[in-house]
Amino acid sequence: MEIKIELTKNAKEKVDPSTIGFGTHFTDHMFIMDYNKKEGWHNARIIPFGNLSLNPAAAVFHYGAEVFEGLKAYRTPNGEVQLFRPDCNIDRLNDSAERITLPQLDKKEALEALEKFVSIEKDWVPEKYGTSLYIRPFLIATAPELGLHDIDDSQFIIIASPVGNYYKEGINPVSIMIESEDVRAVRGGTGYAKCGGNYAASNRAAARAEQKGYSQVLWLDGVERKYIEEVGSMNIMFKINGKIVTPKLTGSVLPGITRRSCIQLLKDWGYEVEERLVSVDEIGKAAQDGTLEEVWGTGTAAVVSPVGKLQYKDKDYIINNFKIGEVTKRLFDELTGIQWGLKEDKYGWCVKIK
Repeated sequence: MEIKIELTKNAKEKVDPSTIGFGTHFTDHMFIMDYNKKEGWHNARIIPFGNLSLNPAAAVFHYGAEVFEGLKAYRTPNGEVQLFRPDCNIDRLNDSAERITLPQLDKKEALEALEKFVSIEKDWVPEKYGTSLYIRPFLIATAPELGLHDIDDSQFIIIASPVGNYYKEGINPVSIMIESEDVRAVRGGTGYAKCGGNYAASNRAAARAEQKGYSQVLWLDGVERKYIEEVGSMNIMFKINGKIVTPKLTGSVLPGITRRSCIQLLKDWGYEVEERLVSVDEIGKAAQDGTLEEVWGTGTAAVVSPVGKLQYKDKDYIINNFKIGEVTKRLFDELTGIQWGLKEDKYGWCVKIK
């Protein structure tokens, strides 16, 4: 694929890796590629980072016609830069696009664009352990028509931001509120797709949780309101009486790449992993009788995040004395070790950037 490259003449000053936060600073360039039904995907280019020019009638503004991904580039101890399972991100981006009827990307070309973009921006990948370059590929519908019909015009865009910890607590346990009023997704809807509408639907409950001092919301299913699904920014796992239990992918839960990686590691370590329906009552009972040994979230942003407290209908459940558990810590160390090049990548998950 031909990618036109226009390098910036006004490079930005790099940010201090110890104070960068998450998603507030952006690199010098962005990737853009256009689509229409006549020409398909065309005009791939890397240009200086800047504002987009879109018609106010573009479908992305009115009908939420967009999907996105999130992955990271890591700096290894020898100075190399690598991505973690980018092929899975492109597969999931296409799955999300199919649900919204956005055009499919050629996987090989999308990976080529991603790797070329990161290669140009690799000086932005910070060296400090625990930091990384967060990469946001996304697809938007740009057709300037208010009528509801097939999507004719789109753009594929990639931007990037150097980041630190997603949660201010870092690897320390977070507090999560189980939502009992609002619902985020239902089977047959868009819950499995990574689209903005899912997150917009989460905002009201997330604001309530934040006001009460909780980091995130844990969602229940949208029909019976009793089966646990996922946290706003990550999948969820429980260690109950020695077994690992995680909500199964029913179509309303995002198929997390970190989730998939954790399941692989846990099985290889000899743990029994159950992907099944798990009710909030089961978790409450396990917390009360002492068999709920650990709870953690998994996702690109936080990697693995221990959960120290769950709240449901004003009742608090403290997990593992609000301390990180042994399995949670082992997963975090193993995954981040592979991602930052500190441990052997036995699975071939990492892709080196040239």
